[in-house]
Amino acid sequence: MADLKRKAAAAAVFCVMMMSAAGCSNVGENTSEVHETTSSAGSESTAGETVETEPETSTPQEDKRVHFIAAGDNLIHYSVFKNAERLAGEGEAYNFRPLYENVKYLIEDADVAVLNQETIISTSNPIRGADGGALLFNSPPEVSDAVIDLGFDVFTMANNHLLDFGADALEESINFWNAKAEANDLTILGAYLNEDDANDIRVREVNGVKIAFLAYAEHINGFSFPEGCPLRVVMNSEESVIERQIKEAKELADVVVVSAHWGVEDTHEVSPDRIELAHKMVEWGADIILGCHTHTAETMEWIPRSDGSKGFVFYSMGNFICAQTDNFNLVGEMPDLDIVMNGETGEISLENVGVIPNIIHYEAGDYDNLRVYPYSKYTPELAAMHGIGSAVPRGTYPDFNWDILNDIIDESIPEEFRKLDK
Repeated sequence: MADLKRKAAAAAVFCVMMMSAAGCSNVGENTSEVHETTSSAGSESTAGETVETEPETSTPQEDKRVHFIAAGDNLIHYSVFKNAERLAGEGEAYNFRPLYENVKYLIEDADVAVLNQETIISTSNPIRGADGGALLFNSPPEVSDAVIDLGFDVFTMANNHLLDFGADALEESINFWNAKAEANDLTILGAYLNEDDANDIRVREVNGVKIAFLAYAEHINGFSFPEGCPLRVVMNSEESVIERQIKEAKELADVVVVSAHWGVEDTHEVSPDRIELAHKMVEWGADIILGCHTHTAETMEWIPRSDGSKGFVFYSMGNFICAQTDNFNLVGEMPDLDIVMNGETGEISLENVGVIPNIIHYEAGDYDNLRVYPYSKYTPELAAMHGIGSAVPRGTYPDFNWDILNDIIDESIPEEFRKLDK
């Protein structure tokens, strides 16, 4: 055993002498080559040992998500603002906030909330709400404070009541809302001061997602702008303008939302011309279409594009608030969904798409206790107290109860899109 140890030691000395004779620089080069090779394989040499290391990986990008909600016609009838007048405190002319308080939690919870403001606000003209049989609307400015406080931050104005008090009143209303927008970071669209204003596409960035908003009207109740008047409303018949604006909006933003004031009033049926225009809008680039005007809740659907993607249309959201006297006018829709941008690809998808039914409630007397309720907070007891048949017995369908309410929902909202528990 001792001889073997001596022979091994001698061999070791001989090897060291041979390596020294060959030059130590070659050892360093060889060591470096081995180190580079192991590093590229995900390991390092430390004190003669090879230590494996994890390969570098990029951090996955999180999806961007926007909770989106909308509501239909904010239709301020005479009895709506008279309720607000009765609720006013000392020093107030009107207090609309209690009328909306039952749905405030829904609007506040959204990242972006859109409302169709159906009536103008012109302090130079008398307050009107289709009283006396004349279908003319001009609302108190306190309406704006209530719906802004409610949480809405996008207001569309393209509707048939824009010229109820003439072009000057409309211009005043546009300037009123533009001032509110500047003070409260709002987005206002649908009625414009001039052509350049109409072509200035509104884009709002929410949670890192750019959303463009457009709005169009079918008619303005037979009124027309005076010759030379610069005010502008884009009509549904101007398809070349709509196509151009939607395509431009698609270049500017990740998502395009179109408010479409259209259809036949007081019916749940969707007219073929709206289906045709909705398909065109989606093909041009619209991702969400918010229908208004019919004062009734109507169906909704996905619309495919030729490239395999798709958009979604709510054909009519009905009323958000009103004092109408037919039962089908008292059930509206609040579209509720998530806009999702894929963190890796940037692709947009719509998730959790549906509507929250909203019920406009009032009681016997002078439309007492007028309020808006989400379906989840409405009850059979409230439905039994509804004053639709006794307030003004003018409606064709004046009956209301829990079963009638659910029949209206069954007829107008596909089951897969009902959000009854929010």
